[in-house]
Amino acid sequence: QAYLSYSNIAALTHLAGKPGWDITKTLDNVKIWTHEEGAVLSFKVEMQVKVPSHVAFSLLSDFSLRQRWDRHFLTCEVLQAVSEEEKIYHVTSAPTAGHQPRDFVILVSQRQPCQPQEPYTVAVRSVTLRAVPPSPEFCRSEILCAGFQIHSNSSSSCTVCYFNQVTSGVMPYLAANLTGSSKSIEDTALECIKFLE
Repeated sequence: QAYLSYSNIAALTHLAGKPGWDITKTLDNVKIWTHEEGAVLSFKVEMQVKVPSHVAFSLLSDFSLRQRWDRHFLTCEVLQAVSEEEKIYHVTSAPTAGHQPRDFVILVSQRQPCQPQEPYTVAVRSVTLRAVPPSPEFCRSEILCAGFQIHSNSSSSCTVCYFNQVTSGVMPYLAANLTGSSKSIEDTALECIKFLE
């Protein structure tokens, strides 16, 4: 378990630090970046938020609040509180056109910064839990690496970066988006900002 949570945080830190991110869209307080490497597509959504970084961290690390701003989350329940900084959740998401509804079993690891210049981190990855086997009504999907880094800008504002390494499981939600025919990433980012503020 200690290894899983360490590798969860490490994978997100590694993804965030990769060179070669291309900016694909800029709005007032949202920027969307993509990164392609072989068959893996990652994206980063950077949001400017007018709340202190510790407030954004406490709201974003509690995934039971996620449905308030992310319409892809249909239900989200805590399966296991592994420690103060680690929880395992079962998430279901609404079906997209022509696809069965999906579900995920995810480990959410949160870390406060050790140094003032370091970000707050909330890392997410799929895990297997014998107590929650795949069910026929959902298509069990996997999150390789996702999460938030929250950088403090001032005592009353921060930059929230959301990362997701996209697998085929998440692709139906994003394909329409990255081709520009849908605005779900932008809309979700704006809902997130509104929720935090």
